[in-house]
Amino acid sequence: MSGGHRVHLGFSGLQAEILPDGFSDRGFVLEIGGAEQSHVDLDHPESIFYEYLRRVGNVVDTIAAPGEAVSAAHLGAGGLTLPRYIQATRPGSRQVAVDIERELPSLVVDRLPLPEGTRLGLLIDDARDSLPHLASAAGLDDGEGFDLVVVDIFADRDSPEHLACREFYAECLELLSPRGALVVNVGDDVGLHFFARQAGFLADAASSDPRVGVASGAWTLADAGLIRRKGEGNLILAAGPGLVDRALGFERRWFDAGPHPAQVLDPLQTQEFVGELGT
Repeated sequence: MSGGHRVHLGFSGLQAEILPDGFSDRGFVLEIGGAEQSHVDLDHPESIFYEYLRRVGNVVDTIAAPGEAVSAAHLGAGGLTLPRYIQATRPGSRQVAVDIERELPSLVVDRLPLPEGTRLGLLIDDARDSLPHLASAAGLDDGEGFDLVVVDIFADRDSPEHLACREFYAECLELLSPRGALVVNVGDDVGLHFFARQAGFLADAASSDPRVGVASGAWTLADAGLIRRKGEGNLILAAGPGLVDRALGFERRWFDAGPHPAQVLDPLQTQEFVGELGT
């Protein structure tokens, strides 16, 4: 693919365009409304370019033994970078991706083909409305939970209220398997007040889940400078029954995996950080 390809998105009214990344012959960027949204390396789907998504990949790497297939739901499809990563590192994984923009997944799959063998269902729906349909779209058996649910749909304070709330997180947590994790990408402005609210909502939802409990809560993975400055950027929240056993050493494993400078806050440290930020 030598040039850009674009579509008009019916829900947002924005233009989505796939362009060469300028670094490699098979690297591409998905832009929406002129802003970079996703990066895809067709030759190396196991490589993740954006630092915040690399931190999500670190969580993926710890929810099961290396190479073991998992089940994953992606709320927010984008360039399908993470489904590509999971297929490359955990072949045979059962996945589903949801996007409210009907035209976007077709553009991405047509112009940036998925790795061979990818088992990915695609749903065009509101993220919350899609929750009852995710398991069947991913090919899960009745009663089988997801090992991973990724929420990548927030854009600071403009995010829809029915998604940026405790009840949505509680419904997502209910979808998880015993080893499962809910991972939320939160993009925010200086001061991180939207992040603080989301961290509180997720911790509250997790503490009400009997498989997670009060002793756990929400982990935070982010650039250390962003945490220190409380500046604009992306922070990753993670919670779920698969993250309760501290003996598994998540904090050290996620920190060592980078990108650096990295900081990993355990649930108590996240709570203290949220207290510093206020709402």
